[in-house]
Amino acid sequence: MHTDTERCVRAVQSKDARFDGWFFTAVLTTRIYCRPSCPAVPPKVENMTFLPSAAACQQAGFRACKRCRPDTSPGSPEWNARADAVARAMRLIQDGVVDREGVPGLANRLGYSTRQVERQLGAELGAGPLALARAQRAQTARLLIETSELPMGDVAFAAGFSSIRTFNDTVREVFALSPSELRARSVKAGRKKDAPPRIPGTISLRLPFRAPLNPDNLFGHLAATAVPGVEEWRDGAYRRTLRLPHGTGVVALTPQPDHIGCRLALTDLRDLTIAISRCRWMLDLDADPEAVDEQLRSDPLLAPLVDKAPGRRVPRTVDAAEFAVRAVLGQQVSTAAARTHAARLVTAYGERVEDPLGGLTHLFPSPQALAGLDPESLALPRSRRATLTTLVSALADGSLPLGIDSDWDAARAQLSALPGFGPWTTEVIAMRALGDPDAFLPSDLGVRRAAQGLGLPSTPSALTARAAGWRPWRAYAVQYLWATDAHPINHLPV
Repeated sequence: MHTDTERCVRAVQSKDARFDGWFFTAVLTTRIYCRPSCPAVPPKVENMTFLPSAAACQQAGFRACKRCRPDTSPGSPEWNARADAVARAMRLIQDGVVDREGVPGLANRLGYSTRQVERQLGAELGAGPLALARAQRAQTARLLIETSELPMGDVAFAAGFSSIRTFNDTVREVFALSPSELRARSVKAGRKKDAPPRIPGTISLRLPFRAPLNPDNLFGHLAATAVPGVEEWRDGAYRRTLRLPHGTGVVALTPQPDHIGCRLALTDLRDLTIAISRCRWMLDLDADPEAVDEQLRSDPLLAPLVDKAPGRRVPRTVDAAEFAVRAVLGQQVSTAAARTHAARLVTAYGERVEDPLGGLTHLFPSPQALAGLDPESLALPRSRRATLTTLVSALADGSLPLGIDSDWDAARAQLSALPGFGPWTTEVIAMRALGDPDAFLPSDLGVRRAAQGLGLPSTPSALTARAAGWRPWRAYAVQYLWATDAHPINHLPV
C-alpha cells in the first residue's frame, strides 16, 4: 500500500488508525517516522515519504516518533492473510526464527536460498531479514525497559542483543533516547491512575488491535474449550501455559475496549518476543476487520449478522501440533467430552509447571511425549485411536510439519492422507492452527443449522458454492454463523 501516495496522504491527514501497521510515514525534515494515526500535526505533503515497515524506516535513518510510538502498531494484516514466501517469512521472523537459527535457518524452513529470501523481503518490505529482526529486538527491548525493573544488561540479553554496546546504540538510534532515559519516561508515565499494577515476576503490557474487535466469540471459544490444567478463565482473563524455545510461560489475556491486557510470567525472558507474537496470533489481533466485514456484508443474508456484532476474530492457537491433537479428540463428540479426553492426556503426559497466581498445572504434552502412549489406554473408539496415534507419530518424527510457516495447501494434502481425517478435521486445523482466513466448514452441524436459519443453502455443496462470494474470508464467515447459536463458545464467561 505504501506505493499509493495519494491514499497514504489521505490516511495520514485524517489520522486513520485503520492503516496503522499497513505503512509508516517518514518525515524528511525531522527524520522521524510515525504511524498514520499519529496525533501530531501532519507534515506537509512534500515532506512525507511512505515505507512498508518500521525496519525500512530505521534502515533509512529515521527515528521512531515519541508520541505515536509506531513500533507498537498492530502488525500488517497481509502476513496473516497470505501464504506466499514473504508472508511465511514474516510470520517466522515474528516468532524469533532469525534470532534462534539465523537467516540460513529461515531460508531452510522456507525452502529457498538466503539470497532469494533477502531479495524477496527487500523488494516488498524495504529491509532484509536481519534488519526486520533488529527492529523486533528494539521493540522487545523497549517493552522490557518500560515494563520491568531488570538491569539493562539483563534487558539486552533478553531482547536478543549480542552486546551491551549494540543494545545501547540500537535503542538510541531507533528511539532517540538512551535506555535509561526511556525508563525514566516510563516511570513518570507509570504514575497515571490507569497504569496496571506491577506484580513481581511478571511483565504487563498492552496488545493493540484494529477496531472493531468483538471479544465474545474470541474469548468465549477459548474459555469454553479450555483444557483443565492448561487453560482457564479467571478474574476476567483467559489464562494458559506456554511451551517456548527457552523455557515455559503463563499468560493472562484480558479484553479491554481499546487493547488486550497481557500479563506474562516467563522462566526465560529471551522468550518475551515469541510469547507476544504467539498471543497476538492466537487472538488474531493483526486482522483487518474493516476489509473482512465489508466483504461479508456484500451478502444480504450475512449482512445483519455483521452489523449486529462487527469485528469478530478467528480464535487460533499458540501451538499447531497441540490443536491438531485436540481436533482429533473432538471428532463427533461434545465440547465437554473433548475437554475430558484432552485433560486425561495432560495429566498422564503433560509437563508440570508452577502457577502461583492461578490454577494452571501443566503444559499440553508435546508430540514426542505422546508418541509412546498406549492406544488401549484411550477411552476412544478403535478407529479414532488409530487416527490419533498416526497423527502423533507423524508430528513427532517431523514428517507432518504444522506451524505458522506451513504451506496451507500442502498441509491440507498431508492431513487428508492420514486415516480418519475428513474435510471437517482438515479444515478446522487449517482455520485455527495454520491461520488460513479462507478455511471453510460447510459440513459442520452448527454452520449448516445457522445457514438454514438464515435462508442460506444448508447442504455442503450448495453452501460452498454460495460462499464463493465470501472469499477470501470464509473462516470469519464461520464465526458469524456460529454466533447465531446459544453455545457457550459465543459468550464471554460471567
